[in-house]
Amino acid sequence: MGIVATIVATGSFVRAADVLDITPSGVSRAISRFEKHLGIRLFDRTTRSITLTDEGRRFYEQIVPALDIIEEAANQAAGATNIIRGRLRVNSDPFFSRLILAPNLGFFLERYPSLEVSIITRDQLGDLVAEGFDLAVRFGEPHSSSLIGRKLLETRILTVASPSYIARYGKPLQPADLENGHHTCIHFRDPTTGRPFVWEFHKKRTRLLPKVTGRVTLNDVATMHGLCLAGHGIAQVMNLGVEDLLANGSLIELFPDWNDEYFPLYAFYPSRNFQPAKVQAFLDFVLSLTTNKK
Repeated sequence: MGIVATIVATGSFVRAADVLDITPSGVSRAISRFEKHLGIRLFDRTTRSITLTDEGRRFYEQIVPALDIIEEAANQAAGATNIIRGRLRVNSDPFFSRLILAPNLGFFLERYPSLEVSIITRDQLGDLVAEGFDLAVRFGEPHSSSLIGRKLLETRILTVASPSYIARYGKPLQPADLENGHHTCIHFRDPTTGRPFVWEFHKKRTRLLPKVTGRVTLNDVATMHGLCLAGHGIAQVMNLGVEDLLANGSLIELFPDWNDEYFPLYAFYPSRNFQPAKVQAFLDFVLSLTTNKK
């Protein structure tokens, strides 16, 4: 079972062999024997990739909690009941990783010196279990899945422009002014659908969805901020991360009466039962960073 988990975590028999300090042929023989014993094929193997079969994925989802329990039991038997150790793999939204995790991760590592952490940034959740992640931190509403979702924060959505843009094109007074084609809006791609997010404006229970125009679609928050700051368009941004830009006047909120839309940040993990201590420690850490942020 440990070999199966290591293959999933590393993505190949060869890398798993390096981690386990055995030969690749030894890994292959062990998996072949295990598959014969179980009566199922765990992996689909080609010369370029290894992926879990449907049966293998279900088996892996069941053994991960058991392996975590075994690891913690071994730690306790060794007198390490208060030590959080091993390797933690986190799938993180790139913007959250840069803005929140990067400045603070050192404190987490100092607190748990026996823990190794891998932060993989990407704009999509992917298959958390099949790719060997312990948990993920993602923006957006959760979709139906077997994963457990825990909301970390909600941040307000603001419509902003730079002073240079306003000086050149004028300041729209209401959301409907964006529909006349005079203003350029910067689109942001929804990683779930692959299409640009629809622009929405919320005031209490009222919601407007004007048809805005723009020739640029992005999937990186930092690039969107940069383009907006340079005066090339109007953007809808999360309040999280632009507080200083608003305070010093680098960005101007256009419709403060229409900013009642919120965007959530969630942590996702495979199971509510048998929560590994390392996962709980990281969740507590992230919650401490996101408390009172909007």
